[in-house]
Amino acid sequence: MDTKQYRYTGKNFKIKKAPTFVADSSDELKKIKKQVKKNLKRIREAQKKMYARRHYSVLVVFQAMDAAGKDSMIAHIFSGVNPVGFKVANFKQPTSQELRHDYLWRINRELPLRGDIGVFNRSYYEDVLVSRVHPEIILNSNLPGIHSLKDVDDHFFEKRYQDIREYEKYLTRNGYIVLKFFLHVSKDEQKRRFLARIDQPEKNWKFSAADIRERQYWDQYQAAYEKAIDATATKENPWYVIPADDKWYSRLIVSDIITKRIEKLPLSYPELDEQQAAELKKARQRLLNEK
Repeated sequence: MDTKQYRYTGKNFKIKKAPTFVADSSDELKKIKKQVKKNLKRIREAQKKMYARRHYSVLVVFQAMDAAGKDSMIAHIFSGVNPVGFKVANFKQPTSQELRHDYLWRINRELPLRGDIGVFNRSYYEDVLVSRVHPEIILNSNLPGIHSLKDVDDHFFEKRYQDIREYEKYLTRNGYIVLKFFLHVSKDEQKRRFLARIDQPEKNWKFSAADIRERQYWDQYQAAYEKAIDATATKENPWYVIPADDKWYSRLIVSDIITKRIEKLPLSYPELDEQQAAELKKARQRLLNEK
């Protein structure tokens, strides 16, 4: 499928113009699920080669409003991937220890190893999203020059956008493939999913009163996402804004993007040199000679 329409690389992102739903007939659901399954198989095969070579790492970043489907996306897209070379990191409110370090300190600790796939369920972008909606969070960081809310201004966040752009350049130079996804859900669909969490007993555990409180800041969050995506989308590390009202279609788009990007890497299993091949042959013979 053509995913270029969801890819943003420069100063042209307008969140109101980005779709949250792609019209699809219900009879295509089987085709969508079938293609997702094929993509997952290709991701698993590529991961095996990447793990064997240990040259590259893939970092998949998911950002979204509450109930946009991040958890189910991760569960579906990476089902069957070898857990030895795969990890998921969830970033919540910083701890007291984390606040005593720079805001990227906790991020570095969770980066995937070379050869692995890592997923960030929320990420360092929280520091220009939640912190922009609730700037009082920044005051807890004891940053030099930040004494009151008026110090947490546009200039402050412009510097953070610059930090992030440079950080992602640094990761890219060190063999990381950074794939950034914003699961773009509509306010009406979020409401429907929240109601389902309340009305269906098996989903009650997913509901949090904090979700409703944050929903009151919907417009502020939309503005924060627009600014962050617009400021940090580059040709080398673009943002993918995925319509997320239809969960299966969003899984199709994301799995397709990940599959094609990983398969662009020069992946192959390591080849043995003459000495290693000779040692392998000797090992085989010793096993065959065992009584």
